[in-house]
Amino acid sequence: MNWDWENAYDSIPLLLKGLLVTLELTVLGSVLAYVLGLVLALVRRSKVPVLSQAVYLFSELVRSTPLLIQVFVIFYLLWPLLDIKPSPFITGVFALGVHYATYTSEVYRAGIDAIPKGQWEAARALSLPPARVWTGVVLPQAVPRVLPALGNYTISMFKETPLLLAIGVLDVLSRAKEQGAETFRVIEPYTLAGLLFLAISYPSSILVRKLERRVGHL
Repeated sequence: MNWDWENAYDSIPLLLKGLLVTLELTVLGSVLAYVLGLVLALVRRSKVPVLSQAVYLFSELVRSTPLLIQVFVIFYLLWPLLDIKPSPFITGVFALGVHYATYTSEVYRAGIDAIPKGQWEAARALSLPPARVWTGVVLPQAVPRVLPALGNYTISMFKETPLLLAIGVLDVLSRAKEQGAETFRVIEPYTLAGLLFLAISYPSSILVRKLERRVGHL
């Protein structure tokens, strides 16, 4: 099939609408993953009987199964069991956030473990309350160190949003499929969708690498 410039131009507005949804999914999913990942990391470090083990088993289960399967389980099994009906978009944000939270939790744990023992001992010597130790000493040092790794997971999340097409989320790939179904031409919309992913993910990866070098000098 030859390239049809007219169809390519006609595809752009629809693809941009889908790209906006993809970016919204990525941003909201990342926020959920960052917050929930920190909570999971702190629970793991607390070593509370049963709770910390449950968090460990949950994280291993999520990391050991494909994201697509988790999306299906949440949308077609979990929500009906809970008798709630979130939209495919909300389901996508939740699935992405929970899935990547299990990875960001390990990133946070590594950052926390990298804090020198002298910092902990100094905090104890000053009789600082635990909350103050975490918010004033540990996390301000740990979080900047793990920002590059968190950025890499955000880029990975951005590239995995097309999996949500399976539950009807109208992301950029879904819009490309829609355009192809209407015109019976798939080369132009799918190629442009791929270029849009490249146009965002590649510069983002460059920024993350620059951030890694900057963090390396801290």
